[in-house]
Amino acid sequence: MPHELRLFEDTLFGGEEVRLDAALPRALYISAGGVALNGEDVPPDEGVVSADAAMLRAGSNGATIWRWEVVFSGERAATHRHRTSLRLAGPIDPAAIADALLIRLDSVAFPPGGAALLHTHQGPGIRCLREGEIRIDTEGRSSSYGPGGAWFESGPAPVFAQASADVPSRFIRAMVLPRALLGAPSIRYVNDEDRNKPKSQTYRVFAEMPVTLDPG
Repeated sequence: MPHELRLFEDTLFGGEEVRLDAALPRALYISAGGVALNGEDVPPDEGVVSADAAMLRAGSNGATIWRWEVVFSGERAATHRHRTSLRLAGPIDPAAIADALLIRLDSVAFPPGGAALLHTHQGPGIRCLREGEIRIDTEGRSSSYGPGGAWFESGPAPVFAQASADVPSRFIRAMVLPRALLGAPSIRYVNDEDRNKPKSQTYRVFAEMPVTLDPG
C-alpha cells in the first residue's frame, strides 16, 4: 500500500495539551513558542523525530508546531481539538527508496543570493520556508515561496534553488531516506563540474532515526 508524507501546522493556546495517539514516523519542529514533549521542554527553532505516540503541552505563550507524519495514502487525518491544518501531502514509495529507511528533520540556510546548484536527493521530503524567499525550479516548473510556503520534492527529480538576493533564507524539511545515510548528506549534484564548487547553503540536522514502514 502506498504511503504519504503529510505536513500539518498546529496552533496551541498557552498551556493547551494535545495527545498524538497514533504511533507512526513523525517529525516536529517548534516554529514559535515553546512545547513540552512527553514532559521534556523543546524550545522554539528546535525539532525532534519519533515513531511513538506523543503528549504535547504548550508553554504559557502558546506554540506553533510544524508536524510531518508518514501515513498510508487515503488514511484520514486524525482530528484534534486544537487548531490544526493540513499544509501539504506528497507520495512515498518505500520500496523505491531503500530496503531500510530513516526519517530526518533538518534546516537548510542560504545567505542573500545563495543557491543550491542542480541536484537530486535520495528520498522524498516536504520543505517549509522559515524565513526569506526562495525560488524552486524542478520538473519544468518554477515556483517562488515566502515564509510558511511549503513544497514537496520527490528526490530523483533534479532541483535548482535560488534564494532571495536581499535577505537570508532558510527552510525546514523532513525527508524519508535510505537508512545507510544516517549521519550523511543525501544531496547528489547532477553536473560533475558542480560537485567541487563552493556551496552557499549550510545544514543543521535537528534529529534523525531509523523507521520501518508497514507494507499494509
